[in-house]
Amino acid sequence: MKKMLAQVSTIAGTVLVVGALPVLANAPAGEGPPDYSGVTGMYYVLIGVILAYGVYDTFLKKS
Repeated sequence: MKKMLAQVSTIAGTVLVVGALPVLANAPAGEGPPDYSGVTGMYYVLIGVILAYGVYDTFLKKS
């Protein structure tokens, strides 16, 4: 169980880091509203990780 939790944590951390890289790469546009597309992608990844853990906890985890 600990090994599986470690693997899930590693994958989730990797996904979050990869999702955060575009946010850091967004340069200010100068004029007009700021570009929040990287933050939106990061939120979608975070929500996906939470939902995936919920499915794992509900259906796949043996207690």
